[in-house]
Amino acid sequence: MADGSGLKTLPVKINPYFRSLIRSADDPIGRQVLPDPRELDDCNIEPDPLSEARQSPTPLVIHRYPQRVVFTVSNQCAVFCRFCMRKRTVHKQSRPAPQAIHSGLAYIAGNPEINEVILSGGDPFMLKDESLISILAALKKIRHVKLLRIHTRIPAVWPQRITIGLARRLSLFHPLFINIHFNHPNEITPQSIQACARLADTGIALGSQTVLLKGVNDEPGVLRTLFTRLLEIRVRPYYLHQIDRVPGTAHFQVPLDKGLQLMAALRGRISGMAMPHYMIDLPGGGGKVELLPEAIVKKTPGFYHVRNFQGHIIPYPVT
Repeated sequence: MADGSGLKTLPVKINPYFRSLIRSADDPIGRQVLPDPRELDDCNIEPDPLSEARQSPTPLVIHRYPQRVVFTVSNQCAVFCRFCMRKRTVHKQSRPAPQAIHSGLAYIAGNPEINEVILSGGDPFMLKDESLISILAALKKIRHVKLLRIHTRIPAVWPQRITIGLARRLSLFHPLFINIHFNHPNEITPQSIQACARLADTGIALGSQTVLLKGVNDEPGVLRTLFTRLLEIRVRPYYLHQIDRVPGTAHFQVPLDKGLQLMAALRGRISGMAMPHYMIDLPGGGGKVELLPEAIVKKTPGFYHVRNFQGHIIPYPVT
Protein backbone atom coordinates (compact mmCIF):
# COMPACT_ATOMS: atom_id res chain seq x y z
CA MET A 1 0.00 0.00 0.00
CA ALA A 2 2.98 2.29 0.00
CA ASP A 3 2.56 4.94 -2.67
CA GLY A 4 4.73 7.83 -1.52
CA SER A 5 1.96 9.35 0.57
CA GLY A 6 3.21 7.95 3.86
CA LEU A 7 0.17 5.70 4.45
CA LYS A 8 1.90 2.34 4.75
CA THR A 9 2.37 2.61 8.50
CA LEU A 10 0.08 5.56 9.34
CA PRO A 11 2.82 7.63 11.01
CA VAL A 12 1.74 9.61 14.05
CA LYS A 13 3.18 12.75 15.65
CA ILE A 14 1.41 14.56 18.51
CA ASN A 15 3.21 16.90 20.87
CA PRO A 16 2.40 16.98 24.62
CA TYR A 17 0.47 20.25 24.43
CA PHE A 18 -1.91 19.14 21.69
CA ARG A 19 -2.26 15.70 23.28
CA SER A 20 -3.50 17.42 26.42
CA LEU A 21 -6.48 18.79 24.47
CA ILE A 22 -7.68 15.32 23.41
CA ARG A 23 -10.50 13.90 25.53
CA SER A 24 -11.16 10.81 23.38
CA ALA A 25 -10.23 9.37 20.01
CA ASP A 26 -13.60 10.51 18.66
CA ASP A 27 -13.50 14.09 19.89
CA PRO A 28 -12.84 16.94 17.41
CA ILE A 29 -9.16 17.19 18.38
CA GLY A 30 -8.47 13.46 18.46
CA ARG A 31 -10.01 12.90 15.03
CA GLN A 32 -7.56 15.38 13.52
CA VAL A 33 -4.37 13.68 14.70
CA LEU A 34 -5.06 10.08 15.77
CA PRO A 35 -4.75 7.48 12.98
CA ASP A 36 -7.85 5.82 11.60
CA PRO A 37 -7.88 2.53 9.63
CA ARG A 38 -10.09 4.25 7.05
CA GLU A 39 -7.00 6.13 5.89
CA LEU A 40 -5.96 2.92 4.12
CA ASP A 41 -9.18 2.72 2.10
CA ASP A 42 -8.13 5.27 -0.52
CA CYS A 43 -4.35 5.24 -0.16
CA ASN A 44 -3.67 4.49 -3.83
CA ILE A 45 -4.97 7.77 -5.24
CA GLU A 46 -2.70 10.49 -6.57
CA PRO A 47 -0.51 11.80 -3.68
CA ASP A 48 -0.06 15.17 -5.40
CA PRO A 49 -3.53 15.96 -6.81
CA LEU A 50 -2.81 19.71 -7.00
CA SER A 51 0.23 19.11 -9.24
CA GLU A 52 2.53 21.05 -6.96
CA ALA A 53 5.58 19.13 -8.17
CA ARG A 54 4.77 20.02 -11.78
CA GLN A 55 4.48 23.69 -10.83
CA SER A 56 7.79 23.74 -8.95
CA PRO A 57 10.42 25.36 -11.18
CA THR A 58 13.02 24.79 -8.46
CA PRO A 59 12.90 22.68 -5.29
CA LEU A 60 10.76 24.20 -2.53
CA VAL A 61 9.09 26.84 -4.77
CA ILE A 62 5.54 26.38 -6.11
CA HIS A 63 4.78 28.97 -8.78
CA ARG A 64 1.10 28.62 -9.69
CA TYR A 65 -0.02 32.24 -9.89
CA PRO A 66 1.87 34.89 -11.87
CA GLN A 67 2.72 37.28 -9.02
CA ARG A 68 3.08 35.04 -5.98
CA VAL A 69 4.86 31.87 -4.99
CA VAL A 70 4.76 29.38 -2.14
CA PHE A 71 8.18 28.74 -0.59
CA THR A 72 8.12 25.46 1.40
CA VAL A 73 11.01 26.26 3.73
CA SER A 74 10.28 23.39 6.18
CA ASN A 75 9.02 19.82 5.83
CA GLN A 76 8.42 19.43 9.56
CA CYS A 77 5.29 20.00 11.66
CA ALA A 78 4.52 20.02 15.37
CA VAL A 79 1.79 17.42 14.79
CA PHE A 80 0.76 15.22 11.88
CA CYS A 81 -2.74 16.18 10.75
CA ARG A 82 -4.46 13.13 9.27
CA PHE A 83 -5.81 15.26 6.40
CA CYS A 84 -2.49 16.93 5.49
CA MET A 85 -2.31 17.98 1.84
CA ARG A 86 1.49 17.49 1.79
CA LYS A 87 1.81 14.26 3.74
CA ARG A 88 3.86 12.93 0.81
CA THR A 89 6.71 15.16 2.02
CA VAL A 90 5.84 16.14 5.60
CA HIS A 91 5.65 12.59 6.92
CA LYS A 92 9.27 12.09 5.86
CA GLN A 93 10.31 14.78 8.39
CA SER A 94 13.32 15.73 6.29
CA ARG A 95 14.98 19.13 6.45
CA PRO A 96 15.37 21.10 3.22
CA ALA A 97 19.02 21.32 2.23
CA PRO A 98 20.60 24.78 2.49
CA GLN A 99 21.26 24.66 -1.24
CA ALA A 100 17.54 24.18 -1.90
CA ILE A 101 16.78 27.28 0.19
CA HIS A 102 19.41 29.24 -1.73
CA SER A 103 17.99 28.02 -5.06
CA GLY A 104 14.52 29.13 -4.01
CA LEU A 105 15.74 32.58 -3.05
CA ALA A 106 17.64 32.87 -6.34
CA TYR A 107 14.54 31.90 -8.33
CA ILE A 108 12.42 34.52 -6.56
CA ALA A 109 15.13 37.18 -7.01
CA GLY A 110 15.38 36.35 -10.70
CA ASN A 111 11.67 36.73 -11.45
CA PRO A 112 10.62 40.37 -11.01
CA GLU A 113 6.92 39.64 -11.57
CA ILE A 114 6.84 37.96 -8.15
CA ASN A 115 5.69 40.48 -5.55
CA GLU A 116 4.38 38.14 -2.83
CA VAL A 117 6.03 35.16 -1.13
CA ILE A 118 4.19 32.72 1.15
CA LEU A 119 6.38 30.74 3.53
CA SER A 120 4.82 27.35 4.05
CA GLY A 121 5.84 23.76 4.58
CA GLY A 122 5.47 21.76 6.74
CA ASP A 123 5.50 24.64 9.12
CA PRO A 124 7.94 27.56 8.88
CA PHE A 125 7.86 27.97 12.67
CA MET A 126 9.53 24.58 13.04
CA LEU A 127 12.70 26.33 11.91
CA LYS A 128 14.98 27.82 14.53
CA ASP A 129 14.51 31.55 15.03
CA GLU A 130 17.77 32.41 13.27
CA SER A 131 16.95 30.29 10.23
CA LEU A 132 13.46 31.75 9.83
CA ILE A 133 14.67 35.33 10.34
CA SER A 134 17.50 34.87 7.85
CA ILE A 135 15.05 33.68 5.16
CA LEU A 136 12.74 36.62 5.81
CA ALA A 137 15.71 39.03 5.72
CA ALA A 138 16.88 37.61 2.40
CA LEU A 139 13.39 38.00 0.92
CA LYS A 140 13.11 41.54 2.26
CA LYS A 141 16.24 42.48 0.32
CA ILE A 142 14.59 41.49 -2.99
CA ARG A 143 13.18 44.80 -4.21
CA HIS A 144 10.23 43.41 -6.15
CA VAL A 145 8.97 41.34 -3.19
CA LYS A 146 6.48 43.62 -1.43
CA LEU A 147 4.38 41.22 0.66
CA LEU A 148 5.41 38.37 2.94
CA ARG A 149 3.11 35.73 4.37
CA ILE A 150 3.64 32.84 6.77
CA HIS A 151 1.19 29.94 6.82
CA THR A 152 1.34 28.02 10.09
CA ARG A 153 -0.50 25.74 12.51
CA ILE A 154 1.91 26.44 15.39
CA PRO A 155 -0.19 28.97 17.42
CA ALA A 156 -2.97 26.36 17.54
CA VAL A 157 -0.91 23.21 18.16
CA TRP A 158 2.27 24.43 19.88
CA PRO A 159 1.59 27.99 21.05
CA GLN A 160 4.57 28.02 23.41
CA ARG A 161 6.77 28.31 20.32
CA ILE A 162 5.60 31.90 19.79
CA THR A 163 7.78 33.82 22.22
CA ILE A 164 7.75 37.55 22.83
CA GLY A 165 11.24 37.75 21.38
CA LEU A 166 10.29 35.95 18.18
CA ALA A 167 7.22 38.13 17.71
CA ARG A 168 9.31 41.27 18.06
CA ARG A 169 11.82 40.04 15.50
CA LEU A 170 9.05 39.17 13.06
CA SER A 171 7.66 42.69 13.37
CA LEU A 172 10.75 43.99 11.54
CA PHE A 173 9.39 42.57 8.29
CA HIS A 174 6.15 44.48 7.81
CA PRO A 175 3.99 44.18 5.82
CA LEU A 176 3.96 40.63 7.23
CA PHE A 177 0.77 38.55 7.32
CA ILE A 178 0.40 35.29 9.24
CA ASN A 179 -2.41 32.85 8.42
CA ILE A 180 -3.02 30.36 11.20
CA HIS A 181 -4.78 27.03 10.84
CA PHE A 182 -7.57 26.69 13.45
CA ASN A 183 -10.24 24.01 12.89
CA HIS A 184 -12.29 23.83 16.09
CA PRO A 185 -13.21 26.09 19.03
CA ASN A 186 -11.46 23.67 21.41
CA GLU A 187 -8.15 24.78 19.87
CA ILE A 188 -8.71 28.29 21.20
CA THR A 189 -7.13 27.98 24.64
CA PRO A 190 -5.45 30.46 26.99
CA GLN A 191 -2.12 29.39 25.48
CA SER A 192 -3.17 29.85 21.85
CA ILE A 193 -4.83 33.17 22.71
CA GLN A 194 -1.55 34.36 24.23
CA ALA A 195 0.42 33.25 21.15
CA CYS A 196 -1.92 35.16 18.85
CA ALA A 197 -1.82 38.22 21.11
CA ARG A 198 1.97 38.28 21.02
CA LEU A 199 1.87 38.40 17.22
CA ALA A 200 -1.03 40.83 16.95
CA ASP A 201 0.49 43.19 19.51
CA THR A 202 3.44 43.76 17.16
CA GLY A 203 1.11 44.82 14.36
CA ILE A 204 1.17 41.53 12.43
CA ALA A 205 -2.14 40.90 10.65
CA LEU A 206 -3.55 37.47 11.54
CA GLY A 207 -5.97 35.35 9.54
CA SER A 208 -7.19 31.77 9.81
CA GLN A 209 -7.51 29.08 7.17
CA THR A 210 -9.94 26.47 8.46
CA VAL A 211 -10.29 23.10 6.74
CA LEU A 212 -13.85 21.80 6.55
CA LEU A 213 -13.73 18.31 8.09
CA LYS A 214 -16.51 15.75 8.46
CA GLY A 215 -17.04 14.89 12.10
CA VAL A 216 -14.89 17.80 13.29
CA ASN A 217 -16.47 21.09 12.28
CA ASP A 218 -19.20 20.39 9.70
CA GLU A 219 -21.99 21.83 11.86
CA PRO A 220 -23.26 25.44 11.72
CA GLY A 221 -23.00 25.95 15.48
CA VAL A 222 -19.38 24.79 15.59
CA LEU A 223 -18.37 27.09 12.74
CA ARG A 224 -20.27 30.05 14.21
CA THR A 225 -18.49 29.61 17.52
CA LEU A 226 -15.09 29.11 15.89
CA PHE A 227 -15.25 32.13 13.59
CA THR A 228 -16.70 34.42 16.24
CA ARG A 229 -14.08 33.47 18.81
CA LEU A 230 -11.28 33.86 16.28
CA LEU A 231 -12.39 37.40 15.56
CA GLU A 232 -12.47 38.10 19.30
CA ILE A 233 -8.77 37.17 19.57
CA ARG A 234 -7.85 39.33 16.56
CA VAL A 235 -7.63 36.48 14.04
CA ARG A 236 -9.84 37.19 11.05
CA PRO A 237 -11.39 34.10 9.40
CA TYR A 238 -9.97 34.03 5.88
CA TYR A 239 -10.77 30.68 4.25
CA LEU A 240 -13.07 27.78 4.96
CA HIS A 241 -11.20 25.33 2.80
CA GLN A 242 -12.66 22.24 1.18
CA ILE A 243 -10.31 19.41 2.07
CA ASP A 244 -7.83 18.51 -0.66
CA ARG A 245 -8.25 15.05 -2.13
CA VAL A 246 -5.03 13.43 -0.95
CA PRO A 247 -4.66 9.75 0.02
CA GLY A 248 -6.32 8.66 3.23
CA THR A 249 -8.75 11.55 3.58
CA ALA A 250 -12.02 10.32 2.06
CA HIS A 251 -13.64 9.91 5.49
CA PHE A 252 -13.08 13.64 6.14
CA GLN A 253 -14.76 14.77 2.90
CA VAL A 254 -17.80 17.02 3.23
CA PRO A 255 -20.04 17.17 0.11
CA LEU A 256 -19.90 20.53 -1.66
CA ASP A 257 -23.66 20.95 -1.34
CA LYS A 258 -23.37 20.69 2.43
CA GLY A 259 -20.46 23.14 2.43
CA LEU A 260 -22.61 25.67 0.57
CA GLN A 261 -25.47 25.04 3.02
CA LEU A 262 -23.11 25.69 5.94
CA MET A 263 -22.05 29.00 4.43
CA ALA A 264 -25.70 29.97 3.95
CA ALA A 265 -26.38 29.10 7.60
CA LEU A 266 -23.61 31.49 8.71
CA ARG A 267 -24.67 34.54 6.69
CA GLY A 268 -26.49 37.11 8.76
CA ARG A 269 -25.85 35.14 11.94
CA ILE A 270 -22.26 36.23 12.56
CA SER A 271 -20.36 39.43 11.89
CA GLY A 272 -19.49 40.00 8.26
CA MET A 273 -15.86 40.25 9.36
CA ALA A 274 -16.13 36.69 10.71
CA MET A 275 -17.34 35.27 7.36
CA PRO A 276 -14.61 33.36 5.52
CA HIS A 277 -14.42 32.60 1.81
CA TYR A 278 -15.46 29.02 1.00
CA MET A 279 -12.56 27.80 -1.15
CA ILE A 280 -11.70 24.77 -3.22
CA ASP A 281 -8.30 24.03 -4.72
CA LEU A 282 -8.89 22.61 -8.17
CA PRO A 283 -7.11 19.40 -9.24
CA GLY A 284 -4.28 19.44 -11.73
CA GLY A 285 -2.94 22.76 -10.50
CA GLY A 286 -6.08 24.70 -11.45
CA GLY A 287 -5.71 26.93 -8.39
CA LYS A 288 -7.97 28.14 -5.61
CA VAL A 289 -11.49 29.31 -6.41
CA GLU A 290 -14.14 30.69 -4.08
CA LEU A 291 -17.16 28.47 -4.38
CA LEU A 292 -19.96 30.83 -5.38
CA PRO A 293 -22.93 30.19 -7.64
CA GLU A 294 -21.31 32.21 -10.45
CA ALA A 295 -18.15 30.08 -10.25
CA ILE A 296 -20.14 26.92 -10.96
CA VAL A 297 -20.64 26.76 -14.72
CA LYS A 298 -22.74 23.60 -14.73
CA LYS A 299 -23.51 20.40 -12.88
CA THR A 300 -23.27 16.90 -14.30
CA PRO A 301 -23.78 13.64 -12.41
CA GLY A 302 -21.16 13.59 -9.66
CA PHE A 303 -19.41 16.83 -10.63
CA TYR A 304 -19.49 20.59 -10.45
CA HIS A 305 -17.74 22.26 -13.37
CA VAL A 306 -15.90 25.26 -11.92
CA ARG A 307 -14.31 28.23 -13.71
CA ASN A 308 -10.84 29.12 -12.36
CA PHE A 309 -8.93 32.42 -12.41
CA GLN A 310 -7.65 31.69 -15.94
CA GLY A 311 -11.13 31.02 -17.31
CA HIS A 312 -10.56 27.26 -17.56
CA ILE A 313 -13.46 24.95 -16.70
CA ILE A 314 -12.34 22.13 -14.40
CA PRO A 315 -14.55 19.30 -13.07
CA TYR A 316 -14.64 18.88 -9.27
CA PRO A 317 -16.31 15.90 -7.52
CA VAL A 318 -19.34 16.86 -5.45
CA THR A 319 -18.61 14.32 -2.69
